[in-house]
Amino acid sequence: MRLAGSLQLVVLLALSTAAKDLNIPPEVEQLPTIVFHTTGPIIALPSDNNVTIRCEARGNPPPEYRWTKDDLDFIPPQPATIRSYQLATDGTFVLQNKSLARFQGKYRCYASNKLGTAMTETIELIVPSMPKFPKETVEPIVVEEGEPFVLQCNPPKGISPRKIHWMSIGLQHIEQDERVSMGTDGSLYFAHALQKDTRQDYCCFADFFRIRTIVHKTAMAVQVKPWTPQYESDSSDASPPVRAPVLLLPSGVQTEHVLLKGAELQLECLPGGYPTPKVEWMKMGDKLTPRATFDNFGKLLTIAAIEESDEGKYMCIAKNSVGQAVHYFDVIVEESPKWLTEPPHSQLTVIGSDVHIKCSVSGKPQPDIMWRKNGHIFEDDPLNNKRVLDDTIVLHNAMPDDSGVYQCEAANRHGVVLGNVNIMIMNTAPLILTQDYQEYAMILGEDVAMNCSAFGSPPPTISWAKDETPETIEGERFVALQNGSLQISSVEKKDSGEYVCVADNSEGKSSITAVLAVKDPTRIANGPQDMQVISGTTAQLMCQAEYDKSLEDSLEVFWIKDGEKMTHSTEERSRYFVGDGMLQIMNVNLSDEGVYTCMARTRLDEANITAFLTVLDVPDAPQNLEISGLNNLRNIRLDWVPGSDHNSSVIEFVVEYEESQWEPGKWKELHKVPGSQATAELALHGHLNYQFRVYAVNAVGPGPPSEPTERYKTPPAAPDRNPENIKIQGHLPHQMDITWEPLFPVEHNGPGLEYKVSYRKLAVDDTWTEHLVKRHSFVVRNTSTFIPYEIKIQSKNSHGWGPEPKITTGYSGEDVPTAAPRDVAVEVINTTVLRVSWTPVPPATLRGHLRGYHVHWLRKRSFLNPDRILDERHMLSFPGKRTHAIVPRLDAFSEYTLTVNVFNKKGNGPSSDPVSFTTPEGVPEQVPILTTSNARRDSIRLVWGPPPVANGILTGYLLQYHLINETTKEVVDSREMNITGPDTTHWQLEGLEGGSLYLFHLSACTRAGCGPPLSQESSTVTPARVAVQQRGISTKGWFIGTMCAVALLTLIVLIVCFMRRNQGGKYAGTPPPGRQDMLAMDKVKEKEDIHPEEQSQAMNDDTFCEYSDSDEKPLRGSLCSLDGDDAVGDSVSRDSLVDYADGGGEFSEDGSFIGEYSGHKQGGSVTAHNGFGPVTA
Repeated sequence: MRLAGSLQLVVLLALSTAAKDLNIPPEVEQLPTIVFHTTGPIIALPSDNNVTIRCEARGNPPPEYRWTKDDLDFIPPQPATIRSYQLATDGTFVLQNKSLARFQGKYRCYASNKLGTAMTETIELIVPSMPKFPKETVEPIVVEEGEPFVLQCNPPKGISPRKIHWMSIGLQHIEQDERVSMGTDGSLYFAHALQKDTRQDYCCFADFFRIRTIVHKTAMAVQVKPWTPQYESDSSDASPPVRAPVLLLPSGVQTEHVLLKGAELQLECLPGGYPTPKVEWMKMGDKLTPRATFDNFGKLLTIAAIEESDEGKYMCIAKNSVGQAVHYFDVIVEESPKWLTEPPHSQLTVIGSDVHIKCSVSGKPQPDIMWRKNGHIFEDDPLNNKRVLDDTIVLHNAMPDDSGVYQCEAANRHGVVLGNVNIMIMNTAPLILTQDYQEYAMILGEDVAMNCSAFGSPPPTISWAKDETPETIEGERFVALQNGSLQISSVEKKDSGEYVCVADNSEGKSSITAVLAVKDPTRIANGPQDMQVISGTTAQLMCQAEYDKSLEDSLEVFWIKDGEKMTHSTEERSRYFVGDGMLQIMNVNLSDEGVYTCMARTRLDEANITAFLTVLDVPDAPQNLEISGLNNLRNIRLDWVPGSDHNSSVIEFVVEYEESQWEPGKWKELHKVPGSQATAELALHGHLNYQFRVYAVNAVGPGPPSEPTERYKTPPAAPDRNPENIKIQGHLPHQMDITWEPLFPVEHNGPGLEYKVSYRKLAVDDTWTEHLVKRHSFVVRNTSTFIPYEIKIQSKNSHGWGPEPKITTGYSGEDVPTAAPRDVAVEVINTTVLRVSWTPVPPATLRGHLRGYHVHWLRKRSFLNPDRILDERHMLSFPGKRTHAIVPRLDAFSEYTLTVNVFNKKGNGPSSDPVSFTTPEGVPEQVPILTTSNARRDSIRLVWGPPPVANGILTGYLLQYHLINETTKEVVDSREMNITGPDTTHWQLEGLEGGSLYLFHLSACTRAGCGPPLSQESSTVTPARVAVQQRGISTKGWFIGTMCAVALLTLIVLIVCFMRRNQGGKYAGTPPPGRQDMLAMDKVKEKEDIHPEEQSQAMNDDTFCEYSDSDEKPLRGSLCSLDGDDAVGDSVSRDSLVDYADGGGEFSEDGSFIGEYSGHKQGGSVTAHNGFGPVTA
């Protein structure tokens, strides 16, 4: 019983606040509460098959229902209802249409259980009868012309809305105007009668369109008697006499109108008189509201949704030329009852307390309040401490039997409001309705409110504790709410655990446990980013989420495009693929552009990142191409409307044309304009039938072309230009070949294209020799050799000549030169380079354009082997007009002869007289090999090979050796010695320190100096090792083998050097530092010799200089391909050749290669060589 009472208390407390919002357990006892009922009035239409009146309530025990009709108990008769058997549990009944008339009245529903009774407001059922006019005999109305009269309609009552029409029997509307108009009562008012008003069929029709019914009154007849003047003198004026205004409606002087606030106010004044009076309106003491409107020719004043400020006295004035009539309206605005704030609240209170129930209502007039308890009248009873004080009930020292449903009903003449108030007086221990051990799973950083809904009387005190500890939870993040819930702001991991809610009052206590679990938030670790992708390619959007592992079963990762969730087809042809944290869109098209959101969602939270995918595509084709003329028919303006650029700005528009005469169907580019311009001015050729189209180009590429324009035909005209690129050549000595680029077919501008070729000798002839040809070449024969001519070529067609042509100068055919250079002299610069000079040939002997000079030289013998006759021929070409040149790549210590000849395009001229010279002795090349052996405590044996090229008479060797600190690698001591005897190839070096590291440098020497050294490191042995070696060195097989190997290696080196020397000066051996690039050039030279034809054509026109081993075998290439095997001999050969040149830098004026083949002079010492660089003309 105590539990039942507690549950009952809980329900009452819920109702005292907002009962309809509480979720009351079904087993809890509670007072009845009306949750829904039919509101009145109910108008039963004839078309309705039945009428349903509903009443629904909740309560425990379930309420039972009863009805009253006109304040009397009502039990629907069985034939009239289909749900009367449900009245005990439902409260809804249905009345059949055939017997509705007897059920018209005011109904009220009562819902009761053992705790009390709730009731509804009255529900009025109106069953209107079918509207009809009474049968009557209407006498004809006879009036005199000029008199006012009224045709009464008196329409029957019926279901609104209702509309009145005045028509004839033939259903023709009676015309209405300022004189004749219908009032709001439906009658037809005539301000004055006229002869035309006479007729027998005035009919009033009432249209009840809600029930689709129209009824009409018996037709009325009107006879208007003509006005007859009393005196014959008035007969000249046939119009009726004037009449002062009178008010046909309303009657009297003053009328009172009482309206509900919010209703529509209509004030009407319908005057009579002749002439027809005008009606004016005013509000006494105030201005008319702007909401006022005037209808029916100013006779009807309407104010919609009337307010209290519209209350007051209004006046209408009807005026004509004779006088005026006035009527006053007292407008009173009243209001039906309504709650000032809200209906009274249900209450739960303890035994012995005072209960106040206040019913605060307003209305005009002031509503009368009636109090009920459980549906019965509740009266003032001071002896039992129950007082009714107008709008308030006071229960002093309330007891349990004062519990129940109290009704406050406030009414005035305009309506009723009813409020049910549930009052429960009792004491009970707290009862917690929140589920025990309810789990709250929250995301880290969120706010949580753990519920603890407790009910009790007196109201219980709510307290919270964590993990069964008695202490109340404290801290800024913990707040106990008024409804008993515990709110924790920004939950942390440490907040996880069990929380105990305790509800305590004077009657007892109760508790529940709430479990809080704080989870890690879901987040997008690697989300999509805004990107641009070209149409047809693949777009990849990343989406990798991190989440709390305990929420893995509810995790869902998906994509949203433009606000709609994407669904991915499993078909093989689907363009969308989702996997491995990525959305792939294959073959992207413009429909894929939009906002993509990666959403990771669990049952507790979600995270998302949004990116915009921009699809770049080629521009759409331009539209609406229009041609408009300019100053003539061959200059037009083409306009268009650009298509979409698909997110990549248009760079340019390209205008293409197609013509039907020469190349029909082939589109060609005509003009380009910037992407910001949608128009182009086009200059056209004549005698063509054009059509045009345009396409746009952006960073993605060219878009499709537009639709072509209509054909546009240009008139024929003379050619706009003359041929270009005129070439004058002389393939034979006594003729001149003239060629040119012909006009394109579209440039003919008309039929009959020809070319006029005009020529004359420069500065000799004044007259032009002219020929008219159709081809684009012409040959002038029997010319002198290499004579300058002036040539011009002009276009012509059937419509005229082209513009005046430009004059071009050319020469007739060339022949080989007839003279050789004179005064050839040579200056030997060093062992390998010389300077040659000459006097140029006279211009008259060139017989052509000077191409340059050939320098030929022949190596006759070497002074190292004077008895051997050599025949090594070489040649270099030097283009252009010059008088000297530098000849490189000579062999030292040799005898030469040299000749020079001039050449033009036709060929070579005769050679000059040969000049003999010799090259001086130079320093040797580096020795090819240097080894050490037979190391002892104080001596080492050195073995080497002679230099491959001595460049002179070998006099001996220079040996330099340095004692090295093995720790610091620094030189401790340095010495040198001269080894005389050119045939010496080994040396036993004595006086060394035992167990030490030495660095040896060996150079071969001639009378010109010593060549580059070759280095070798070696160490002497310690004394202990020397003793061991001395005991058995002569018997060791390795010693004998080493010596044999050294001898064999020396022999091989000598053989190789000899073979390389016989192959044109290309020698083996390790080049010194800075010379290895020359060796690489040797390889390039060898490749060029293998493939001579690859560069032969280029050499004919662009070679700076040519070199060959003989007159018959020129070297294909310029000096940039010369190898670097020639040691730059002695110290002189390594001195700067700039001293011999005409200017500084890499080249001198004569094109000599001073800077390329020499180093820099520094006190006679040898410096590093930079090798040969490329040289071009």
